[in-house]
Amino acid sequence: MAPPIDYETLRLIWWLLMGVLLIGFTLTDGFDLGTAALLPFVARTDAERRMVINAIGATWEGNQVWFILGGGAIFAAWPFVYAVSFSGFYLAMFLVLAALILRPVGFKYRSKRPDAAWRTRWDWALFVGGFVPALVFGVAVGNVLTGIPFRLDSDLRSFYDGGLMGLFHPFSLVAGLLSVAMIVLHGASWLAIKIERGVVHDRASRFGQFAAGAAILLFALGGVMIATMGYGFRLTHAADPFGPSNPLLSGTVAAPGAWLDNYGRYPWMMIAPVLGFAGPLIAWAGIRKGREALAFGGSSIGAIGIIATVGLSMFPFILPSSIDPASSLTVWNASSSHVTLFIMLVVTVIFLPIVLLYTAWVYKVLFGRITLAEVDTNPDYY
Repeated sequence: MAPPIDYETLRLIWWLLMGVLLIGFTLTDGFDLGTAALLPFVARTDAERRMVINAIGATWEGNQVWFILGGGAIFAAWPFVYAVSFSGFYLAMFLVLAALILRPVGFKYRSKRPDAAWRTRWDWALFVGGFVPALVFGVAVGNVLTGIPFRLDSDLRSFYDGGLMGLFHPFSLVAGLLSVAMIVLHGASWLAIKIERGVVHDRASRFGQFAAGAAILLFALGGVMIATMGYGFRLTHAADPFGPSNPLLSGTVAAPGAWLDNYGRYPWMMIAPVLGFAGPLIAWAGIRKGREALAFGGSSIGAIGIIATVGLSMFPFILPSSIDPASSLTVWNASSSHVTLFIMLVVTVIFLPIVLLYTAWVYKVLFGRITLAEVDTNPDYY
């Protein structure tokens, strides 16, 4: 029996869910990464650094669920995307995982010894665990927008013709720095909410204001580069939303400026870049006025807007190919089967609300500011 939801709708739903998972990861684990990237700069003494670490110490592991969910969803719903991206970006992903491994080790081992040099080295390891993933994730998105050097043969085997250093070109570096600014702003906004007011709080606020301005400027610069540097891809004929998942049956060509086409067809999509600019501005105003909740809300809005801008600009493309546009992967030609998408949707409808409710409950229970006095007296703190 055929699933009660048609193939086209399921493909669109899973494209949206992929965006939701990316946004969920950014909004939760994003402030963990941002806080870690700020650690050596906003906290000077050992007690101050322990306070910053414990601002995320109780929740960082749970927040990584979104990262795992995102990888699993790509594997199950978009097998071609998983195969091409995880093999092509293998070294970049190894770099990210190596950096992320430093984070749990740093949390667990930093305070095992009272030696100042020992603790300082782990503090910088935590910085690497926050900064490097933020940068590499942004660089990866920049390469997706410019096209990835892969091709598919007649048997749908993928071949990647690039290298690690080739990922770091001017546009991808702008995207990487934008990602860092967005994440640092989110981390600074979280620290403004989570730690007691004082010198560390003030330092985090100053970094947050700088990151907000950098995010606005880099987002604008990225938009100008997209419009003027010839990036974009376009289908040569109307796609078949109900067709088989075979990228070689679709027609794609490189088309400078094509990433702006959707805004002409669907003007409502302009809300995404508007949020991308408005969010950091709101966060900056919230930080300036000492309204921490407004600042955190603004950084969240900015992250949603920036991620949505990428997804909406590229639709229906997911992974375009720079060396063989005909191999490009889209929403319509790279998904799993009709039945698979439906079964996964049923599972998601059941379990995603449970994850959301549990996450909300955890944050409610753990709500409250971390103080220097608590760090000194609570034996459960890192």
